[in-house]
This record gives sequence, structure tokens and C-alpha cells, in this order.
Amino acid sequence: MKLGRFRLGMRTIKTAIAVMLCILLFHFLDRGQPLIAALSAVFSLRQDLNTTLSFGRSRIIGNSIGGGTAIFYFLTKQYFHHDFLIELLVLPALVMFIIVLSDGINNNSGIISGIATMLLITLSVPQGESIIFALDRVLDTFIGTLIALMINFVIRPPEIEKEEEIIEDLAVLKQKEADLQAMLQDVQGAISTREQENNEKQ
Repeated sequence: MKLGRFRLGMRTIKTAIAVMLCILLFHFLDRGQPLIAALSAVFSLRQDLNTTLSFGRSRIIGNSIGGGTAIFYFLTKQYFHHDFLIELLVLPALVMFIIVLSDGINNNSGIISGIATMLLITLSVPQGESIIFALDRVLDTFIGTLIALMINFVIRPPEIEKEEEIIEDLAVLKQKEADLQAMLQDVQGAISTREQENNEKQ
């Protein structure tokens, strides 16, 4: 449905349903706030099941890395009696670790989800909570991802809308490629300028 420049598509509706299901599930299970699960569902949901499965795989890997590093951080902070320096120094180090590890295992599309999961869990666990609380937050990320997969399994978009969303995704990808090329030219220009300056000095 379109209204001028504004469009209400199937992915938008499915995203809203995913958030609603997270809220309902957490309410009935009395799991507390559904923030992490709802965000995981929103991040994972794509235009169709195949894309969601492909993206969901990298998200699950990212969530596992982020959850594992969050547990490591939680244990480290407990060991050092919740010293602020641990938060100040260890969290940035874990961000770097997630980026390096994800890149090393060729899961670049899961880097953001891994960092987001780690930061959401580490910065939302109240001081003094048990490790079970932290593990529950890790589980929340998987609940949200599974809800996204389930919605795309049950609700399939019409073919014409699926094609439109793919065209939109391709347009975004082309724009990112153009931006990347522009950045590459800037870097090459800076390198050439530096080389000229070095040659002139010699």
C-alpha cells in the first residue's frame, strides 16, 4: 500500500508482528523485558524465508560470539568486584575481539549483531545479578531470531512485492558500492599526494 512517498509493505507488517510476538511471549512466560529479543527479531527479519535463513545463520553466529563474550565480561567483572576500569578497558577490547574473530571466520555480516548483542547484554545486566540473568539475555537473542524465522515461514510475501524489495535492496547495495568507490578514490588520492610530497622532499 502506497501513499505518496510512503509505503506500507509486507516486511514492515511482519516486523511489527515479530515485535508483538516477542512482547506477548515474554509477558506470558514472565521473562522480563523483551528488548533484546525484539531487537534480534527486527535485525533478523528479511523479505523472505531464504534471505532470513541466510541472514539468520550469520546472526546466530554473531549472537553466539556476542553472548559468549558477554558471559566472559560478566565473569571478569565479578572477579574484579565490578571495578569500573573493567568496563572501561575490557568492553572496547571485546569489541575489537568480535570484529577480528568474525572477520577471521568470514562472518562479516554478523559483526554488528555480535557487537550489539554483547553491548546489550553487558550494559543491561544490573550489578549483583547472577550469571543466570546474563545467560537468559543470551537466550533472548535466539528467541528473537527464531520468531523472525517463524514469521517468514508462515507469512510469505506476494511475488510482486518480493521483486520490489529485491530491487530496493539492490539499489541500496549499488549506492553503498558507489560510496565505497568514492572512499577508495579519496584514499588513493591521499596516498598519491603523500608520495609526491615524499619525492619532493628527497
